[in-house]
Formats: sequence, structure tokens, C-alpha cells
Amino acid sequence: MMATPVAPELTAATILVVFAGVFLISFMRGAFGGGFAIVGIPLLSLVMDPVTAGGLLAPLFIAMDLFALRYWKSSTWSRPDLVLLLPGLVIGIGFGYGLFRFLDHRAIAIVMAEITLIFVGLWFVRGGQVTRRPRSTTKAITAGLASGVTTMVAHSGGPPLAMYLLPLGLSKEIYAGTTSIFFTVGNATKAVPWLLLVRPTAGVWAIMAIGLLAIPSGVWLGWRLNGRLDQRQIYRACYGLLVLTALKLMWDGISGYLP
Repeated sequence: MMATPVAPELTAATILVVFAGVFLISFMRGAFGGGFAIVGIPLLSLVMDPVTAGGLLAPLFIAMDLFALRYWKSSTWSRPDLVLLLPGLVIGIGFGYGLFRFLDHRAIAIVMAEITLIFVGLWFVRGGQVTRRPRSTTKAITAGLASGVTTMVAHSGGPPLAMYLLPLGLSKEIYAGTTSIFFTVGNATKAVPWLLLVRPTAGVWAIMAIGLLAIPSGVWLGWRLNGRLDQRQIYRACYGLLVLTALKLMWDGISGYLP
């Protein structure tokens, strides 16, 4: 099911596009704690195939995580939720890696997009209000597993996690901090599997080094945005990003079936 990775040429256009894509993902990381990397992947796909983009981003995600932890410290983590979420995340990544070459990524993308759009649609029907719900062990484990599989096969682990965390009504700082450490664990876990799948060339490593330069400013500016927006604005932005993510997943899935 996986196409053979093609190394991108080290041109000015490649450097510019990668810098812009990594900056955008870093900005999302700083503002919302992570989970919306797929929003920036279309930029990278302009100059390389999606599989190569996934391998290129895997180590850069870890760099983003380390930088973001300067802002989203342990005081912003919801430990009761992480205890429930993280085991499923790690297991889901392992499951996704084991079946990476056999899973129908297109079908997974379409199903995840449909579920996400339904979730956002219900929020919209309620007038954009968050209906607080108590923690659920079953829902947390399911969200962790789903996020692990989708982050491994498509760098799109954000929707399952958001669908679990947003209804809890966490403060914007706790939401972002919990999301941040969740994906720090996830990105560290999936980095080696992705590198084994893609086996980056020297040229890809060189492009990674260039992408590193975009991370500090992107994360910092995103963190500043989070501080300026109030609770309602942050939640609206998260739901809006979920729609963008779902539409991107839907497009990836449907276009994969087209001749």
C-alpha cells in the first residue's frame, strides 16, 4: 500500500516550502499543543511525496516538542487524562507500524474525516457550546488507540484526542499542555518506525537541518497567540482546525481512489 519514497531535490523552492511548512506546524504546536500537523503537510507535498514528507517530519516533531516544553510545562498537564490516554497511544503506534504496508490509508482517512465532521457538526448544532462530560476510561483508551494509529499512518492523531479532551472543558492552558505532552510521547515513539520505513537520504537530512531553523520562532509565536486568545476563542479555533484537518483527510482518502 505504500509508495516508494522519492528523495526531493535540494532547490531554493524546496527549501522555501519546507521552511514554510515546518514553521506552520510549529506555530500550531505552540498555539494549540499539537495534533494539527496535517494542516502543514500539503505544503511539503508540493515538493516531495507524502511518505518522504512523513519521514522528514518525524525527527522535526521531536525538536518541536522539546522546544514547546519550554512553554507547556508539567503544571499544564492533566495527569488523570494522560494516565488513561498514553498506553493506548503507544499501543496504537505499534499497531499502525505493524500494519503500515497493509492498511488501506485511504479508507482510514475517509472514516476519520467523517467521524471528525460529525463531532464538529454536533458542536455547531449546540450553538458552539461545549457540553462538559465526565472522564471515561473506555473513551480515553479508544481515543489513545485511534490517535496512535492515525498519527503513525497519516500524521493526523489530533482529531481522536481532541474529541476526547474538548468535551472535558479543560482550561486553555491545560488543554494545550496535555495535548503537547501527549504528542511529545507519540512523536518520540513513532520517530524510529518512520525512519525505518522511509530511510532518509543525505539530501533529506540536509533539508531537515534547514527545517530546524523554523521551529523556535514558529513555536514561540504560536504560544504568544494562545496567551492573547480567551477560552472561547481557543476552543473555536480548535474546532475550526478540526474541520480543516477533516477536509484534508477526506481529500487524501478520496483522491487516492481516483485514477
